[in-house]
Amino acid sequence: MRIITTKSKAYFILSIRILLAYIFISYGFSKMINNQFSISESELSTPIRDLSLFKIAWHLFNHQPFKYFIGVSQIICGLLLIFNRTIILGAFLFLPIAVNILIIDLTIMPPFMARGFAFRLSFYIILDCIILYSFKERIIIIWKSMTDKAKVNYKFSIWQYLLLPVSVIILEIMGALPQIIVNIIINPSYIQETFSLIENLKEIFN
Repeated sequence: MRIITTKSKAYFILSIRILLAYIFISYGFSKMINNQFSISESELSTPIRDLSLFKIAWHLFNHQPFKYFIGVSQIICGLLLIFNRTIILGAFLFLPIAVNILIIDLTIMPPFMARGFAFRLSFYIILDCIILYSFKERIIIIWKSMTDKAKVNYKFSIWQYLLLPVSVIILEIMGALPQIIVNIIINPSYIQETFSLIENLKEIFN
């Protein structure tokens, strides 16, 4: 007689999904309503050298759009874990977010706090890996499709490969053009100021 049935495993995975979804949605929602991050008024008036790294980071994290971006990302991840069609996507999205939070906590928190959060987040990461493992057959298919050699329809000459640095530089300039145009529209003296800055830099380095 099998003690652990397939249905039991599925229920265990469902429990993990709901737990991780609840954790992320609740933390994400907390950020959206300003219940996470920020420091007190007295701490804001304290010289930065007298504040702990945790307090400094907590103040920086309270700024937008960073806080909303993290909050929305956590909520989306939590919702993806709930729905059957998006379990794998949600589990994959959970990993970088959770690992990033873990590294931040280990960096900024006092040792006694960092240990507690490290164990807790590591446990959540292990649970997420259990979800991914339960769908290993589908993940293997996805992995193979991503790692198969990409088919290139065209072959390039050696001269085209040698000219690649030029193409890359042109693309980089194209990426900067919209910003330059906007700066010129907003501030007509932008070009003159830019050339003045270049001249000043030349004098410094010469």
